Amino acid sequence: MSENAKNKRRAIVIVLDSVGIGEQPDAAEFGDVGSHTLGNIRKVRGHLDLPNMTALGLASIENSRLDTMGLTPTGAYGRLAELTKAKDTTCGHWEMAGLPLKQAFKTYPEGFPKCLLDEFEAKIGRGTIGNEVASGTEIIQRLGDEHVKTGKPIVYTSADSVFQIAAHEGVIPLQEQYRICEIARELLNDDEFFVGRVIARPFEGTSGAYTRTENRKDYAVEPFKDTVLDALDKRGLPVVGIGKIEDIFCHRGVTIVDHTKNNHTGIESTIRFLEEGTGSFIFTNLVDFDMLYGHRNNVEGYAEALETFDATLPHIMGAMKEDDILMITADHGCDPTTPSTDHSREYIPLVVGGKHVKKNVNLGTRKTFADIGATVFDYLAGETWDVGTSFLKEIYED
Repeated sequence: MSENAKNKRRAIVIVLDSVGIGEQPDAAEFGDVGSHTLGNIRKVRGHLDLPNMTALGLASIENSRLDTMGLTPTGAYGRLAELTKAKDTTCGHWEMAGLPLKQAFKTYPEGFPKCLLDEFEAKIGRGTIGNEVASGTEIIQRLGDEHVKTGKPIVYTSADSVFQIAAHEGVIPLQEQYRICEIARELLNDDEFFVGRVIARPFEGTSGAYTRTENRKDYAVEPFKDTVLDALDKRGLPVVGIGKIEDIFCHRGVTIVDHTKNNHTGIESTIRFLEEGTGSFIFTNLVDFDMLYGHRNNVEGYAEALETFDATLPHIMGAMKEDDILMITADHGCDPTTPSTDHSREYIPLVVGGKHVKKNVNLGTRKTFADIGATVFDYLAGETWDVGTSFLKEIYED
């Protein structure tokens, strides 16, 4: 492929964080039998109006449980299984970028070991409270007053590999919260503990009315080998990371960063970069589906967020250039209709659009999220990635 041809091409991957499309065959191992984020939202709510993603092929994906509205897809569509034995953000994104894990990060369903917390408290010069599996919004209401009184940060986890630290911004200033998280990240890089992400969860407000702010920050493990992002960057093909992408990849392989904090600003940023013709690979994470609605079992909020994104899709595609290819997908599930407030082990959906994308191509059920990264690498660099199978030849027409 000539340099001019490569430089004209762009790939855009938008991750609708937690928008799963049905349980994987091993869902029972994760306690997630019956999970189907999209299908169950539609069932419980009674309707889910996504005409633009449906037009691309979302409802035509196997077992989507969505109404096809009688439309013939204008794009390609399918679903992908996760090779990594996990259901968290880091593993999902890494595998999507061509780096599945042979062994998933460790989880702590009984809380973190005393030896770890003792060392953590010694290093930050404060005690901690909590140390349990909990919902982030619930635990700040329950322990917020004690935190404000004592200045001890709230430590908690979930079914995923996370060490979350909640603190009031008026009690522990934001930069100090981030410093505390950096200390935790260093401790949790040890193979003995090996947690996927440390997450700062700042909040504000008063007793009985504490609310989380948008100053969340994720501290992921650094990828242990190159991802597609690193490889593109090394080939002079700029990577744009929007939302928490830079955090997930520990700032590796991301050339241009816009750390947006919600869906609205993430969508705006994506459109702006598209219009400006910036970057070769635009990688966007839209976090609200997961953070605001999935983990809070807010079915109506989740549905409205999906419909809002769908309404913006014509604007996104209208900003695309001749040789742009758009992929819309997810990183795991988080079914808000189930009793659990944790992620769910689900297939992720994939719809692909662009002026050179063939119409009504069923990509079937793919064996790994890495097929996305392999296709991006194939399209932009003209090379084969060593994990996953590119579906470029199935979808692309000159």
